[in-house]
Amino acid sequence: MPGLKKRSVNLAGHATSVALEPEFWAVLEVMAKEQRLSLAALIGELDSQRGESLLASFCRLSALAYVQSKGAGRKKKA
Repeated sequence: MPGLKKRSVNLAGHATSVALEPEFWAVLEVMAKEQRLSLAALIGELDSQRGESLLASFCRLSALAYVQSKGAGRKKKA
């Protein structure tokens, strides 16, 4: 499995970096495109929803939930 890939984002006027595996970045990019948002805007939304969770962890969980919801949709259609 490849290592972490860091990306810099600006959240609420503060620069920060998020380190995730490339597979999670790929899912987040699909999520952003589907919502017609930039990746930075999507991460900003996730940041506002995460509560006490770490941002990287919340991004991973959000990506996982997205993939699972898409998989559940396919199972229902079959």
